[in-house]
Amino acid sequence: MSIAAFLASAVLISLSGVMAPGPITAVIIGKGNDSPHAGAGVAIGHGIVEFPLMILIFYGFGYLIEYPYVKEVIGITGGIFLLLLGISMLRSINSEINMNKYGRSPVVAGILLTIGNPYFIIWWATVGATLIMKSATYGIFWFAVFAVLHWLCDFIWDYFLSILSFKGGKFFGKKFQKISFVVCGLFLLFFSGKFIYDAIVTFTG
Repeated sequence: MSIAAFLASAVLISLSGVMAPGPITAVIIGKGNDSPHAGAGVAIGHGIVEFPLMILIFYGFGYLIEYPYVKEVIGITGGIFLLLLGISMLRSINSEINMNKYGRSPVVAGILLTIGNPYFIIWWATVGATLIMKSATYGIFWFAVFAVLHWLCDFIWDYFLSILSFKGGKFFGKKFQKISFVVCGLFLLFFSGKFIYDAIVTFTG
């Protein structure tokens, strides 16, 4: 496979994961009501976690992800964080909506949501690790190109979502914001329950 074909396939695979609805999507839409740049901040926070992980996998430390209970602890911790975030978002419905109400910047939210997402770890331990090993066959330069392209997929999509949310909020007003907060808050509670449930099942299974 040529390097161009590999990079094209890597971008398509990356986009399939990036565009799948998840906790980050919900938070970006919620925070995007107040700032069109919230998605960029979340993507930067995501990258702060993702780039070091990609480098570790590239240098052969991907096995650390497979240690017993690592994914389970991440799942429970992330589930609790999403639970608190979802409750906070739902409680904001009838008050003045402000993305700073959560006490965390979009960058910090991106970091915490990434660290607390067990499916992010699973993706990099499987699909992501395969892509990294393939990129390694072309040399460290092309691994770096792959890493940047993968993150740009996150950045562009997240930025697009926050701009879309901001424009919708400005066009439809407070009613749109309240509806998006209800949907996103419930979405976060759903993922919170799923993360915690899956971790407990694995612990006891």
